[in-house]
Amino acid sequence: MKTVYLGMSGGVDSSVSAVLLKEQGYNVVGVYMKNWSKDLPGMKCPWAEDLADAKRVAVKLGIDFKVFDFEKDYKQKVVDYMLSEFKKGRTPNPDIMCNQEIKFKLFYEVAREQGADLIATGHYARTDGKNLLRAVDENKDQTYFLYRISEEALAHTLFPIGDMKKPDVKKLAEEKGLKNAYKKESMGVCFVGDVGMKDFLREYIEEKPGEIREIETEKILGFHDGAIFYTIGQRHGLNVGGGLPYYVVKKDLEKNIVYVSKNLNEKNLWVDEIELEDLFIRGELPKTGEIEIRIRHRAPLIPAKFDEGRVILKEKIKRPASGQSIVFYSGDTCLGGGIVK
Repeated sequence: MKTVYLGMSGGVDSSVSAVLLKEQGYNVVGVYMKNWSKDLPGMKCPWAEDLADAKRVAVKLGIDFKVFDFEKDYKQKVVDYMLSEFKKGRTPNPDIMCNQEIKFKLFYEVAREQGADLIATGHYARTDGKNLLRAVDENKDQTYFLYRISEEALAHTLFPIGDMKKPDVKKLAEEKGLKNAYKKESMGVCFVGDVGMKDFLREYIEEKPGEIREIETEKILGFHDGAIFYTIGQRHGLNVGGGLPYYVVKKDLEKNIVYVSKNLNEKNLWVDEIELEDLFIRGELPKTGEIEIRIRHRAPLIPAKFDEGRVILKEKIKRPASGQSIVFYSGDTCLGGGIVK
C-alpha cells in the first residue's frame, strides 16, 4: 500500500481529496502546513481554526495527521521575496512562489524523508505523472499557480479532485458528512487569510504620500499613499475625478509619482510583445513557437508565439505588470512560463 502525504488546509477541496485517496486504497497522512500565524490589523489570522477543521476531517476519516511548521521558511522564501519585488515597483505573485518553494519543494522533501511515496494537494489540476494538465473545471483551474513546480515533485504528486467540478466536490463533502462542505474560501494572500495585498504590504512597507498626475497634462489630480502600492492598469482605489475611470499607466518610483489616464488607448497601457525573464519551461515547446498564454489566473487563453525570451501576440493586450507571471499552454498541457521583465 502506497503512503500519500496530503496537504490539508481545513478547506473542502483538500478534505474531499482525503476521502478520494482513502477510497482509492492509499495510506493517507494528512498534513497541515503552518506557514503563517501572525494577526494583522483588523484581520485575525485563521490558522488555528483551519488547523482544527483539518484535524476534525482527519479524525472523522480515521487517517493519521501531522503539522509541519514552515513559518520561518515561508517568511524567508515567500514574504521577503514578495516585499523585495514590491519595493522594486514590481507585482509578484506570492501563490506561485508558495507552490514553488513551500508546497512542492519543502513539503515534498519532508514528506519523502518521512517515508511518503507520493504527496497530494487539493488543487484543481491534473497530471499524467509527467505533464501538468489543466483541470476539468475550467473556472477553477489552478495550473497558472503551479507552473513552476519541479518535474521531480510533479512525478510524485496526485491531484485527486482535478477531474471534478467544484459543485460536485461540495456535494461529495456533504454526502460524506464533512462539516466544511460549504466553508467560505479564503481569497487573500496565499496562506494569510482574507487580507488584501495592500493591507498586508502596509504592515511592512512605510506609506510615502505622493502625487497622482494625469499623464497627458502633468496636472495633479490627487494624492496616493505610496507609488509601490499601485499596479499598471489599475483603476480601483484611485479616488480621483468623476466621469470616465482613470487607469494607472506609469509609475515613477524615484519621484514617487503615479501617472494616470482616462484614455484607454494610452500607449503605456497596451502591448503586443512581452519580454520575459526567469523562464521555467516544462518539456518542449512546439517547434513553431505557437502557444497559448494566460496572463493571470482565470484570464482567457490568448494565442501567442514564443521567440527568444519574449511572447509575441497577434493583437495588443492590456500591459501586464512587471513581476507578473505569463504561463504557457498547448491544449490542456501547461508548458511552464516566465516572469514579465
